[in-house]
This record gives sequence, structure tokens and C-alpha cells, in this order.
Amino acid sequence: MSLRIYNTLSRALEDFSPLEPGHVRMYVCGMTIYDLCHIGHARMMMAFDVVQRWLKASGLRVTYVRNITDIDDKIIKRALERNITIRQLTDEMIAAMHQDIAQLGIEPPTVEPRATEYVPQMLALIGQLQGKGLAYASGNGDMNYAVRKFPGYGKLSGKSLDELRAGERVAVQEGKEDPLDFVLWKAAKPGEPPEAQWASPFGTGRPGWHIECSAMSCATLGETFDLHGGGADLQFPHHENEIAQSEGATGQPLARFWVHNGFVRVDNEKMSKSLGNFFTIREVLAKYDPETVRFFIVRAHYRSPLNYSDAHLDDARSALKRLYTALDAVAPQTPAAIDWTEPHAARFKAAMDEDFGTPEAVAVLFDLATEVNKTRSPALAGLLKALGDCLGLLQGDPKAFLQASASLDD
Repeated sequence: MSLRIYNTLSRALEDFSPLEPGHVRMYVCGMTIYDLCHIGHARMMMAFDVVQRWLKASGLRVTYVRNITDIDDKIIKRALERNITIRQLTDEMIAAMHQDIAQLGIEPPTVEPRATEYVPQMLALIGQLQGKGLAYASGNGDMNYAVRKFPGYGKLSGKSLDELRAGERVAVQEGKEDPLDFVLWKAAKPGEPPEAQWASPFGTGRPGWHIECSAMSCATLGETFDLHGGGADLQFPHHENEIAQSEGATGQPLARFWVHNGFVRVDNEKMSKSLGNFFTIREVLAKYDPETVRFFIVRAHYRSPLNYSDAHLDDARSALKRLYTALDAVAPQTPAAIDWTEPHAARFKAAMDEDFGTPEAVAVLFDLATEVNKTRSPALAGLLKALGDCLGLLQGDPKAFLQASASLDD
């Protein structure tokens, strides 16, 4: 393969080939499901939707696992606030997420494990860590991970233990031997509902966040797999802790490639619920059609910051209209297999093979649209549509899109 991917672990572009010839196994940290998804979440899921689409377009089979965290402090708090069960809350929010992202053309993963379905695997993993001296019981009933006993800690974030210690705010008296240590199993607390508690060899409680992904990825993809993805904010501590847990238990590398997408920004600040500067997918789709939103996200490189504004979405809609106008002028041929030696297709492939370079790939679509407008070639129009499909674009009826856009412009 000619594909190169930026590996956060090595901080370099590396040639990619799967461990198992012809088959890519990838795990992406999904949603903690207590509220509606916002456009920052959409950006993460869109980034890896494009990744798996391109891997498939490159002739590879992909097993794509994107988990759901359905037990968490925020989930418990929200369920109690609404006076409903945790399962009622998470089922409702999962259904809403599926509805919202389906509108954006984000394909479902091969496997979508829920954390609560993998508690036995989490307990087994904690037992392994305890047996190797990497986990210990604290006075408050929690099971913690002993970070300083894992030699490779900090390799993903690129920080030394002393640097990480300097930024740590957790007090030692919370039951930890070291402030850097993190919880593997949380002891049950007064007031928590019974459905948030599991019996275990370590006492009644529930799993910590980090152990969930280590257990789910191993159970669905094996001890070592090809690609692990997620938002840049997960690089530390979540992904760093996953490495410590999984590699501490198995002695094997967790993932060969670590891939992180950039933030969505509003007024130069990261979009987040904690800052209150977020827009839900539903709020955005109330003003803009789904393909415009998809195009707005896809045309930026997945690792770059994405600046959210109505002006940028308006520009995305105008740009998408140019592509659909070219398709509207010529009835494209029935999409056929792409001839990757054709000059436009070759440029598109070169762009996508260089760390999923969607900005350059989209530029090829516009060059191709210009040629379609000049030549009125059905073959080129068909190629435009086929290349657009690699990004989840241009599969709608051109006239319908243009008519809908015209009504919005009035």
C-alpha cells in the first residue's frame, strides 16, 4: 500500500499496512452517552467515517469498533436528575445519536459495544494487573493503577512522569499512593442506584472510564490491532492510561497507529459542554442540510482545528452547489469502478493516501467539476460522483439539492 498515516505515538507520518494482510482492525473511542451529541462529536465520528471509507475504497476489509460509554458519573447524575433509570437515559441518547449521525451520512461501525456489556472482561483485566503488581486496593475501596510501575507511561503524550506530576491536581489522600495513579474500579458510594453497581472480587462498585476501552478493544479486536482513534483531548490521560492498562496486562503493543482528530473551535476556543459554547447536531441541522454540514467538516483536514460559524457553513453550501451544478448539467453514467490511473482519480488517491488529505482531495473534485462543465462528459461526471462517494458526498439528486439550496437562499 502507498498509504501514510500520522502516528501520534511516533509523531511522524508512517507507511501503513495492516497486521493481517487485507484486513484493518480499528478502534475509536465513542460517546459518553448522557446528552445529545454536539458538532464536535460529529467531527470526531466524521473523521473516522472518512478513514474507514478510504480504507475500504483502497480494497481493504475493515472491522471498525466504536464503543459507547453507558456508565459514568455524568450519566448517573443525569438519570437521577430526570428521575429515570440509567438504561432509560442511555437507550434514549443512543437512539438520538444514531438518528443524528445517520443524517450526516456517518456509517455505523462494524461493532458498537456498550461498556456495561463488558464488565466481566474489565474485571478479568484488573485481576491481571493486580497479579502483576500494577494494581492495588486503596483505603476507600477503589482499585487503582500504579502508574510509576509501568515503564512506558507518558510515551503517547510525550511527557515525563515529573512533567505529568507537575500538572496533577488529584490529592494523594483520595486513596492513591501517588497522585498520578488512576482508578480501575470505583467502590460503590451511598446514593448511587443499584443498576450502577456490580459485584466483583474487589468489592461492589463499577468500572473506571479507562479500563472500559482497554477491555472492549481487546475483546473485539484482540490484544494488538492496527489503529486506535479518538479526539485530540483523549490523548492524555485516556489513551495514555489505556496503553498502561493493556500493555501492562498483556506485554503486547495495544495499537500500532494512534490517530487523533483536531478540535472544533468557536471564537478560537474549543467547543465543549463545559464551556457552554457548543451546538448540538440537531441545532445545526435545523439551519443547514446534512450534506452541507458533512462537506463543511470533511473539507478540512482531520487533524487541523475546525472553526465553526454560520459564515463557514454558508460558504460550504455555496461550494457544494458548484459541484452539484456540474452534475446537474450532465447525466452521469452509472457509477462504475474507479480507474485510478485517470489523472483526476490519481491525484485524488495521492491526496487521500497522504494521511487522508481531504482538502487536496476536495480540490480535485472542483477541478473535475470544471472539466465536466467544459466537456459535458458523462464519464467525467460519473467519476466526480464516484470520487465524491469516497468522502460520503455527491450521492444525492442534483436537482433536489439545488432546488433546496435555492429556497434557503431566498
